[in-house]
Parts: sequence; C-alpha cells; structure tokens
Amino acid sequence: MEPTVAKSADKTADEGGSETSIDRLTAVEAAEEHARLATEIREHDTRYYREDAPSVSDAEYDALRQRLQALEAAFPDLVTPDSPTQTVGAAPSEAFAEARHAVAMLSLDNAFSDEEVDDFVARIRRFLRLGEDGELIFTAEPKIDGLSLNLRYEKGRLVVAATRGDGTVGEAVTANAKTIDDIPQTLPKGAPDVVEVRGEVYMTHADFRALNEHMQAEHGRVFANPRNAAAGSLRQLDPKVTASRPLRFFAYAWGEIPELPRDTQYDMVELFQSWGFSTNPLMRRCSTASDMIAVYHEIEEGRSGLGYDIDGVVYKVDRLDYQRRLGFVSRSPRWAIAHKFPAEQATTVLNAIEIQVGRTGALTPVAKLEPVTVGGVVVSNATLHNEDEIARKDVRVGDTVVVQRAGDVIPQVVRVLEEHRPEGAERYVFPTTCPVCGSHAAREINPRTGKEDVVRRCTGGLICPAQAVERLKHFVSRAAFDIEGLGAKQVEAFHEDGLIRTPADIFTLEARDKQNLKKLKDREGWGPTSVKKLFEAIDTRRTIALRRFIFALGIRHAGDITAKLLAEAYGTWEAFETAMTALASGDQAAHDELVAHDGIGETVAEALAQFFAEEHNLEAVAALLEQVTPEKAEVRAIDSPVAGKTIVFTGTLEKMTRDEAKARAEALGAKVSGSVSSKTDIVVAGSGAGSKLKKAQDLKLEVLDEDEWIALVDGA
Repeated sequence: MEPTVAKSADKTADEGGSETSIDRLTAVEAAEEHARLATEIREHDTRYYREDAPSVSDAEYDALRQRLQALEAAFPDLVTPDSPTQTVGAAPSEAFAEARHAVAMLSLDNAFSDEEVDDFVARIRRFLRLGEDGELIFTAEPKIDGLSLNLRYEKGRLVVAATRGDGTVGEAVTANAKTIDDIPQTLPKGAPDVVEVRGEVYMTHADFRALNEHMQAEHGRVFANPRNAAAGSLRQLDPKVTASRPLRFFAYAWGEIPELPRDTQYDMVELFQSWGFSTNPLMRRCSTASDMIAVYHEIEEGRSGLGYDIDGVVYKVDRLDYQRRLGFVSRSPRWAIAHKFPAEQATTVLNAIEIQVGRTGALTPVAKLEPVTVGGVVVSNATLHNEDEIARKDVRVGDTVVVQRAGDVIPQVVRVLEEHRPEGAERYVFPTTCPVCGSHAAREINPRTGKEDVVRRCTGGLICPAQAVERLKHFVSRAAFDIEGLGAKQVEAFHEDGLIRTPADIFTLEARDKQNLKKLKDREGWGPTSVKKLFEAIDTRRTIALRRFIFALGIRHAGDITAKLLAEAYGTWEAFETAMTALASGDQAAHDELVAHDGIGETVAEALAQFFAEEHNLEAVAALLEQVTPEKAEVRAIDSPVAGKTIVFTGTLEKMTRDEAKARAEALGAKVSGSVSSKTDIVVAGSGAGSKLKKAQDLKLEVLDEDEWIALVDGA
C-alpha cells in the first residue's frame, strides 16, 4: 500500500464519497479536518506497516492522503514535521529492538496512467536540462508486493536486518532474516567494508497456499494474502517460526555504501546478483517513455504466471550521478516512480449484505460473497461503499456481481450482471437504525450544497459498542481528560474485560474495584502502587475545563478548536446543554445564536443537534455528570466595556486589519461573530459595509464606525 502523491485533490471522498470543496473551508474547519485525517492515516499506517493487518483498501488510503495533501496545499500552515505527508511508514513495534537506518528508507510516488509516466519523464528531463534528445536511460522492474527490508553488512558479514519502520528507525529482525535462503549471511571478498542491501521479502502463491492449509489445520486461522503472510512471518519473536515459513527475498536497492562500486542502477543490481542475492530477472533498461510503458504492459500481461504478487512496475533513472542530482522531495525520490496496475476482476454470487459500524459511527455495507479468487487472493467480502452506491447499481442479495481488486485489502463490487438475477430478488432497503445499538442512524446535510452526506451514521456515539473503544480512547486523549496511566492500551484491555464500557465507568472504577473479588492490582502488569496512582489520576479529573469536557464527548465535527469556541460562547455546561437541547428540538433562535458565533457553521450545528437529539447520548452524559463537574469557562477581560458582548465587524477597516480588530475584541472578553442577529450587541461598520449594516439598522442595534470602536476600547 504505497501512498500516492496526487496531482489534484481539492475534492475527495470522505468515508464513502461525501465531498467538500477545500476552497470553501474556513481555517478552523481545515485545521480540524487536517487533524482528523492525519490521525486516521497514522492509524492505517500502523495497521499496515507495523501490525500487518490493514483495514482499508489502497484506493481508500490514497483518497485520504490526497485530501490531506490538498488541505496542506491550500493551508500551508498546516504542514508540520510529523504530518503524514512528511513521514514514511509507522513507528516500529516495541516488541523488537530498534535499528536506526543510516540512510532513510523512503516511499515512492505513484502513477496510474501512461500519461503520468510521460509527465514523469518530462519532469526529469526539465530538471536535468537534457532537452528532448539528451540520452536518458531508465530501469523498469516489477514492484513486489511484500515487506521492505534493509540488510547491513560490515566486513562481509550480515550484522543487522531491519524493517522500514517509520523510514528512520525500523525493527531489528536480524535472526529472522538469517533464516531466509535468498539472503546471504556473508559477502564475497572485494565487497565494500560497509554495505546495506535493500529489497523485498515475499511469499510465492504456491507457498502461501501450503502455509494456509497448515495454519487452518493447526490453528484454525489463515493469512489474508501473501503480503500479510510474509510480513507476519518475518516479524516473529521466535526465529524458529520464521525459519518454518517459506520466505523469499529480491534485492533491488541499497542504503549506506561509502563508495558506490558501480555507476548505474542496473549494474548495481547485477553486482548484488554476483554477491549471491536473488534479483528479479524481468528488470530491463529503457531509453524512452514509450519503451517503459511497453515493458509495463508486457509485465502486466504475464503477471498471472509469475507465481508471486506484484502490483505495478517501478521506473528508476539509471545513472547514479543523475539520481544524486535529482535528490528527494518530501518523502520520495524524484528519480523513481511506481506505475500501478489497474484492478483485477472476477465474477461471483452475492449471498448477503452485512452492515458494519465503524469507529466514527459510519454504517458501511459489506457484500458477503461466494468465495472467488481475484489476483491470487481468495475473496469472500467486498465493500459496497454506501447506500447510494447500492441504489445506483441496484445491488440485490442473490445477484451475480463483478468483483474488483488491485492489491486492495477490501475489494469492491463493480457492477451487477442483471441477466443472471434470480427471480424474486428484492431491492435492498438500507437500515435507518444502528444494527449494533439501535440508535437512530442519520445522514448529515451539507450546508453548502443542501445535499445529504452519502454516509449514514449512528448517532449513539457514547453508548454504541461498535464505537465504544475509539470513543473511550478519544475521551482520555491529551486534549480531553488526559488521565495519566489510562492510555489507549489500558482502555482497550479494560473494555475487553468489561471494566469500562462508558465514560462514566472510568470514575466508578475504584468503587467497583473495592467490591470485586478479583482486584485490579492482581492483573498482569499492575500492582498496588500503579493502581493507587491510576485512581488518584482519575480523581484529579473529576473537575475539568469546559472546553475539554465538550471535546471529550467526541461529537462529530466538534474538535478541540470548536470545543474552545463553544465553551467561550456559552460559558457554563448548563447554558451550553440548555441551548443544545433547544437546538435539537428545532428551536430556530437557538440555531441562529449558535451559528452567529465566528467559526461555528451549519455542519457543526447539525452534528450538535443530532448528538443532543439522541436519548442514549443524554443518558450517558447525565451519568458522567454525576461523577464529573465541568468548570465555568474563563472570562478574560471582565472590566472591559465589551466583555461578554457579541461583536460583528463588517466592511473595510482602514486603521487595522480585520484579524487585528477581532483579536483585540476577543482579548477584551468579547465574542466575535460572523453574522448579525438579535443576539448581536455591537456592529462595527467600515467603509463599503453592506447587508450586515442594513440588517443591524433594521434590528436597531448599536452601530459604530471604526473611530468610535477604537475610542471605545482604547482605554481598556
């Protein structure tokens, strides 16, 4: 699942296809979406690179990453060193010793069409100033679908083998790598004193089938595909297990070599072969983009007969001095690109449609299929994306369907073969209640387009078991309750054992522990001291800032920044809850008051209304409030003439920028709104003020010009 660098992604599907134009996002909305996407991508990276258990398809992962890149292009301040656009892979597992790479292990950009390959070659020529006729040779080789591995040799002996990890630090799997026949433990005389050889650990189709037969017979479980089998086999704590697995290795690159013994990519790979490494016999040299594309199609046509999985062709500039000149951009080399294959397809019967509830409450339909082999993998499940897709394709139980896979973990249903539809097959009716907790499942309305979101979501966020673990992790996260000693791992373990099911359960844990025969201190990894510290940490959070409390509830679209705005707008939990209850009942005045606050839009308003309309959520919050007291929001400038007042700025200000005026007002304890309503106290009108000024006059509100505003606040 190599991440993709997209050319353009100002609109991208979000959990099933909903789209929001980035040019319409406010800075607050963009920051919160960026934080959400970054968190989700990091979780997927961990599952793929570290746990060998990816949970989304390559295409879904690529869409998330494209959206993140587009957000950063539109809002450059969002780019940080730890953004997924600036990092590679995932942190290494704590189960293995760390191995720091002398030269970073990066990822490749992807191409999905012949035109993108043409563009890649043209970019290289422009960068190197070669013109149209200058000689430029590339190598083309199959892109192996396996696990990247770095092998470090010192004085001819293998001393460290490490996985990619986060690109900088990987997992030391040296003993395991030494069990692979394709990896020599010593290099011949003449090899440099320090050599790092890189390549891919993989498993053939035949070996994968044999392993799964053994796993099924011995353990009752199997691997999903050869890539997962290879990764899981290499990352075993017991090298004897790895030795029993039929792993193979192709060498195709290198890390640290103080003095390169060859001048081209092709010759370096040939040198590896002479040292005893297996290299791919399909590697070729090409002199034009059309030659590269021809090799791509040739390999594509023969991929089914290779006996191992590949998901594309990798092109690299052959001359190493050119590679050095081209260098790297962000997380990828400029001199290489992966040309991915299109999806493989097969036909099978859809036996049932199952609704799964994700960690954000999204109801996702999954097709339960008659097992079929697609691209060397047995497929029995496929995504149907969302209810609109089911309706558009008119997918029915019993249909014969075309299933597509392109190295994806979760294949998709492409179309229905209606000529094979069984008589009496009924149209599928998508549920409007959560199949897990019974709460109402709603589709949000996009305030900009007026259209429904394609994703239907469970509104019982605090009580839905399908969302519980992730909601609890969010509840104890750093920006929320931040309970020392109660992190993600502890939450998972406590939830699995039934100790914590809802947020309120955290605060009754000590009382229940005293009543239980099996004490928390007797659990593995715990003791009297650690338990005492945990209970003390929980007690310190029985009083908490209002913004943290609101954020901890995990209301959709109410991130840390929005929670701060809401806390400042309403001041107390009682005022906030009263207003939100009114909002949920359809009170227009409550709605208008909410969206009048700067930074709060229709999307947030709808999410808040749905949350407070769900009785299950109110019950969970009530139980939590029996244990916890949200503090009154801090009032910043009580003595100022505008403290507690709602201000609207309109028109062009001459003596300060709009941002300066807003910051000054907020520093004096005022609330700055983007719209005029009956709740507005003062409207500051600059030159060219239009409809907002007229509405203020119609409502007989206090209107100040810029000089009057400055005079009002100057002495504060």
